Amino acid sequence: MRIDSCYPCYSLAQSLFGGTNLLRIRLARHGAKKDPHYRVVVAERRSPRNGDFVEVVGNYNPALNPVRLSLDLERIDHWIGQGAQPTQTVRSLINKVRLQPPA
Repeated sequence: MRIDSCYPCYSLAQSLFGGTNLLRIRLARHGAKKDPHYRVVVAERRSPRNGDFVEVVGNYNPALNPVRLSLDLERIDHWIGQGAQPTQTVRSLINKVRLQPPA
């Protein structure tokens, strides 16, 4: 599935602004009060934190010991190739996963 078909304003902005970065890979908060867990999502830069997103590419639960983190690095690399930029927090999580020895 092409991004243009599921996200029509992306192609419009690409043509008008020469590839302005509209997509971010960021955390969306879920869970109960004082018990957060997060989804790692690809979303438009201007959408709210828990608003619409294009795709879920991982999960992160910092409350567990050890921390539970699962990322689909293949899809993350795909979206970075499409111009999405990870936030600083997500970038550090990606680096943690890439540096872990395979299980």
